[in-house]
Amino acid sequence: MNSQQLARRMQRVRPSPTAAISDQVRELEAAGHPVINLGEGELDFSTPANISYAGINAIVQHQTKYTAVSGTRELKQAIAQKFSRDNQLNFAAHEIIAGSGAKQLIFNALLATLDAGQQVIIPAPYWVSYPDMVTLAEGEPVIVACHEQHGWKLQPQDLAAALTPTTRWVILNSPGNPTGAIYSAQELQALADVLSDHPQVLIMSDDIYEPLRYDNTPFSTFAQVAPHLAERTLTVNGVSKSHAMTGWRLGYAAGPAWLIGAMQILQSQSTSNPSSISQAAAVVALQQPAEFLVEWMAILERRRKQVLEMIATSNGLSATTPQGAFYIFANCNALIGRSTPEGTIIRDDKALASWLLQDAQVAVLHGSAFGTPGYLRMAYAIDDSMLDLACQRLKTSLAKL
Repeated sequence: MNSQQLARRMQRVRPSPTAAISDQVRELEAAGHPVINLGEGELDFSTPANISYAGINAIVQHQTKYTAVSGTRELKQAIAQKFSRDNQLNFAAHEIIAGSGAKQLIFNALLATLDAGQQVIIPAPYWVSYPDMVTLAEGEPVIVACHEQHGWKLQPQDLAAALTPTTRWVILNSPGNPTGAIYSAQELQALADVLSDHPQVLIMSDDIYEPLRYDNTPFSTFAQVAPHLAERTLTVNGVSKSHAMTGWRLGYAAGPAWLIGAMQILQSQSTSNPSSISQAAAVVALQQPAEFLVEWMAILERRRKQVLEMIATSNGLSATTPQGAFYIFANCNALIGRSTPEGTIIRDDKALASWLLQDAQVAVLHGSAFGTPGYLRMAYAIDDSMLDLACQRLKTSLAKL
């Protein structure tokens, strides 16, 4: 055996496309290229000061030791309070776990419950990491296409057609990445009606973008709408998007005790507890009303409008208005097959994104990374002046095709 031979499981996983584009942007910037990154899923706002000071105070107070693997008592109380206040869901401490980001908790839930060959239904467009986490856990991703005319949301009849005796999970993400789509209570109930007859299927509700919603669009989470399925629903959330705390690495999840207990065992043998300092900050984040969101959402709404106007007046792009998050998922099918000024054929959305990075020096993500070819994801959570420049550059480059 070669000493550099990797485990077979590494053949089933790819690097994160979002991380890859960020690395590429950093390399170009280091080489002196003024690249504008519309590929990263991160707010440009600072973590609110009172939350940051809570982290600083935790250091000053020497709260720098191990905590309970699943989170401190204070954090679990704050998480339970958040679920009760915002979602009318009641969880006991042993039904809650905090981790080093929502991503870790999703992975641990899959690892704890999937045997080889069991299926996970993933509506597309999907967050790029879902399929790879499933395959790393030896499961089989089953991608179900959702369509723009249906608001990018999973239809009950398509869910019913995808279910088999080996289906173990259905993953729902609302507001969605990359589309910003939000499931209504009625739409979730229709999916719950289908799942009621499949007792082996677990439901993962990824609510990480929950408060980032426009036009007073209401929010419902699956366990809230379908309490009779609560014993097989895992609700995942975190402070990364809601409080501009991506670097703090703090997510949380709540669900049936048997599943949370299994996730805790996995966590105890891998990362152990999330950062004690991040936990202290998250307590303050979750306990207090997020009054800053009013200002943040007004800024994001203005940026959303700006990007939509750029798309509407650009060559070959179109887009529906997202209800939440901070992404535009733009249809670029009209540009596939066209030639660049250099004579290169744009053969797919990945080639288009690559050309735009070189010509416009603007980074966007290709829809194929999200399981939906023929689209581009543009994240507009960047400084206003930089977003304005990015829109100008994109419009100029697209006019060349």
